[in-house]
Amino acid sequence: MRLAVGLSGGADSVALLRALAARSGELGLVLHAAHLHHGLRGEEADADLDFCRKLAASLNLPFHESRVDTAAEAKANPATGKPAESIEEAARRLRYQWFRGLMASGELDAIATAHTLDDQAETVLAKFLRGAWTEGLAGIHPKLEDTVRGLILRPLLATTRAEVEAYLNALGQPWRDDSSNRHLTFTRNRIRHELLPLLEGWNPRLREHLAQMAELARDEEAWWQSELARIAPQILLTGRPVRGGGRGASGGLAIDVTRLAPLPPALQRRLLRHAADQLGAALDFLSTESLRSLALTGRAGQKLELEGLHAERTPRELRLSPGRRSLPKSQTAEPKSKAAEPFAVAIPGEIRAPLFGLHLRIGLSSPAIPEDSPPNHPRLSAILRNWKPGDRICLRHSSGPKKVKEVLERMKVTGSERSLWPVLELAGRIIWMQGVELEPEPGLAIVVTELGSASVDDSSR
Repeated sequence: MRLAVGLSGGADSVALLRALAARSGELGLVLHAAHLHHGLRGEEADADLDFCRKLAASLNLPFHESRVDTAAEAKANPATGKPAESIEEAARRLRYQWFRGLMASGELDAIATAHTLDDQAETVLAKFLRGAWTEGLAGIHPKLEDTVRGLILRPLLATTRAEVEAYLNALGQPWRDDSSNRHLTFTRNRIRHELLPLLEGWNPRLREHLAQMAELARDEEAWWQSELARIAPQILLTGRPVRGGGRGASGGLAIDVTRLAPLPPALQRRLLRHAADQLGAALDFLSTESLRSLALTGRAGQKLELEGLHAERTPRELRLSPGRRSLPKSQTAEPKSKAAEPFAVAIPGEIRAPLFGLHLRIGLSSPAIPEDSPPNHPRLSAILRNWKPGDRICLRHSSGPKKVKEVLERMKVTGSERSLWPVLELAGRIIWMQGVELEPEPGLAIVVTELGSASVDDSSR
């Protein structure tokens, strides 16, 4: 088998490369190394590439390399309808796109990535925090098989990061540290450096248990898929009934509610979500429950509009068809050519700021600022405004103030979005900035939501 290790230069991938290189003959492998330069972190990333190239050469391994502009790829493209992605999402998409391209070209049969048990635990916890269904809790799969392009393997999923580093230290093998792995602006890093260590104070074996949960979820998901393949054809009907019998081709699906009703709720949800997925819609829990309620207790003629899905109840069926989808913000937001006007926010109080696309509420979380303070008290009014040159912020767990300009550069915020980035100022200090976590402001609870969406920032001080 021609197998390439996805080599970033970090401890995990270096350990995987060294371990496979030591046993490639025994395992029947023709080993390669593959490194993708993401166009981030400047000279540091250039040094990572050089390190990987030299390591592959020292092991006499073929080396594949390529470069991409992740920051540019992450931006929305209104012309194609492509929504904006986070840097993390875009980097992952580009990485696997390149891996699959290498396999599709015939150069390789498989790619091995160096995800560890720690990565698995972080992934499962992140999925849980986002409200994933049970299939999401399956986390990172040990093997992804594509019959056309090849295999993606994760041989280290049962190995901890501590074991990886101990192995490399025993070999005297150095590795590269990615400085972005310490930036708490990224959700993954906050889970790794803050949340998991905190939870391990309650359960020191938490990482192991999260990895076990992922294995259980994968096995249960495999069973559900086989069960759906057996039951769905009996419940899901295509098209609409026509006179004289049979069904016409309408491009939609229907569910016989008299056959759905006796089924257990778990199976009802699975069938409804499966039907929606067939029509290109992804349902969250509340949408699924709304659809289930319409199917089980709705009246003939009732309709329901969900994201990407239209549902209508008839006397015997729940009929589903593709529905309207919300346009990405990049296509619906009004163009902004100049800075938004500052908004004054009373404390306590709340405002809607349409030019920023935000709803902001400031409350008191302690008696630090008495509600009956005089109206001219300097801490009873905050200003929501665009950042400006010279602004500095104190990131949580940072060693000192940072320039907003530098933080935005690190976040890869560019163009008009960068010039209009919102901050909240109180008594000459910035106490909130979109997209980052700042040092707490004693006595205040700040809740910021995007207009028309759920909370995006909840800063209780």
